[in-house]
Amino acid sequence: MRSGIDILVGTPGRIKDHLQNGKLDLTKVKHVVLDEVDQMLDMGFAEQVEDILRVAYKKDSEDNPQTLLFSATCPHWVYDVAKKYMKSRYEQIDLIGKRTQKAATTVEHLAIECHWSQRAAVIGDVIQVYSGSHGRTIVFCETKKDANELALNASIKQDCQSLHGDIPQKQREITLKGFRNGSFKVLVATNVAARGLDIPEVDLVVQSSPPK
Repeated sequence: MRSGIDILVGTPGRIKDHLQNGKLDLTKVKHVVLDEVDQMLDMGFAEQVEDILRVAYKKDSEDNPQTLLFSATCPHWVYDVAKKYMKSRYEQIDLIGKRTQKAATTVEHLAIECHWSQRAAVIGDVIQVYSGSHGRTIVFCETKKDANELALNASIKQDCQSLHGDIPQKQREITLKGFRNGSFKVLVATNVAARGLDIPEVDLVVQSSPPK
């Protein structure tokens, strides 16, 4: 960074640190990309993003950086917040359009109703039926507590490990490597694992409760 760079990729917190420490000058930035913009402009991150971009954006100026926002989901509020950074004639590119089938056509979707106290037993049975003893399964839980309890539940008879925000980054990498190379067959995770995972040959994905 000291000797000059063309592109900087970073998390909001880290970039803000460098700005505050005087190690980064964004006054001449020409392009701004926000990936996963629904997360970046959500509560918690929005303030940091605002602090970072305040330097580069002038109200109603034509010289503001070109701004590109990417997201798999764009609720209406995202557009409202995004207008702060985008020119009034911004373009919206929708790769889904009005198609009703928005999921991959090769994937079968099932909904199973059960009482929360029976959830672990039902998930164990579903894994046996749809993934077997050799297939890989990812189970998503809402909380870290849910993930830990489910990973230790005797109803899931396959080797199982959990992944969530309380697990140190180094251990997360070891866990993901083990899942990729088949050391264990079931990964129970919170949404910490929902974005940016590239694991081929996952036979089954279970949402342990409907995603909010």
